[in-house]
Amino acid sequence: MSAPTGQRNPDKVTGDNELANHDRRWWILAVLGIAQLMVILDNTIVNIALPSAQHSLAFSNADRQWIVTAYSLAFGSLLLLGGRIGDMIGRKRTLLIGLIGFAGASAVGGEAINFTMLVLARTVQGAFGALLAPSVLALLTTTFTNPSERGRAFGIYGAIAGGGGALGLLLGGILTTYASWRWTLFVNLIFAAVATTGALLWLKNDEPADHDPLDIPGLLLVSLGLFGIVYGFSHAETTAWSNPYTIGFLVIGVVLLAAFALFETRAPYPLLPPRVVRNRTRGGSMLTMLIASAGLFGIFLFLTYYLQETLGFSPVKTGIAFLPMVAALVATAQVSNRILLPRFGPIQDGFLR
Repeated sequence: MSAPTGQRNPDKVTGDNELANHDRRWWILAVLGIAQLMVILDNTIVNIALPSAQHSLAFSNADRQWIVTAYSLAFGSLLLLGGRIGDMIGRKRTLLIGLIGFAGASAVGGEAINFTMLVLARTVQGAFGALLAPSVLALLTTTFTNPSERGRAFGIYGAIAGGGGALGLLLGGILTTYASWRWTLFVNLIFAAVATTGALLWLKNDEPADHDPLDIPGLLLVSLGLFGIVYGFSHAETTAWSNPYTIGFLVIGVVLLAAFALFETRAPYPLLPPRVVRNRTRGGSMLTMLIASAGLFGIFLFLTYYLQETLGFSPVKTGIAFLPMVAALVATAQVSNRILLPRFGPIQDGFLR
């Protein structure tokens, strides 16, 4: 049945927009790659600059971890919300808001005059990164509709994600040595400007795919729960595991996360539908990524300080010293995705059963 005269047919509009995006798909891939590179690069480039930033702003050893943690905590706890917002207002709009917000927060962080200002800027960066990342993946999926081309596109996307970590280490060392640690944040403005221009030129507006209300109680429970656990571990480092505040924050964090898990089973529009984590393959993969990511973040932070403060490496030499580890991670991912996964699949008898 055709749409009434004078009214838009949403399905036709969405189809026309997807077709237009498909015609420009390789240019769009370049835009999405730059946006993703900015987010990935920011995870490593700031680590190399941390010792210099600490000396410049004179914050304590106990405080320095919050430069990394503030970003990660905001990004992780708001990632599900970012995906929902993209469904509600359209992925192109979400991408543009994320790019502009990330760039603005980076500018504020680069101009930071004290520790508090830098941490707040990193927190806002993480929040806009959580808005940006889901829209990049969604646009990549809807733009490349041909299975073979989609595989190539995701291969390029994965290479950018892996190479971005190495580039961040090198670029962070170069900028910190020859310019200032502040340029490890200012450089995001260049990436954001290029990606924003490309998105405005080549991406068509897409229709919202979801009008369900946001799960505000679930968002508050998971965000406060994660903060309680992270702050509890941080407080233990400066005091003791037996400290009442350490115990209190850890207990509150666990209780809030348990309440979140229970609430999501009853929420009419859950932020994290229980079926997502109950799936054996998906749930096992998420647990594995959680453990691996926690280890990598710790290694990048503490090894950076060990190389620069204990061994006396320059920022550039520190970045180069990290390259073998990054190369091994990229090689492992490529072997897993291109050889092991197609041959054996995600689950075999005896694993995750």
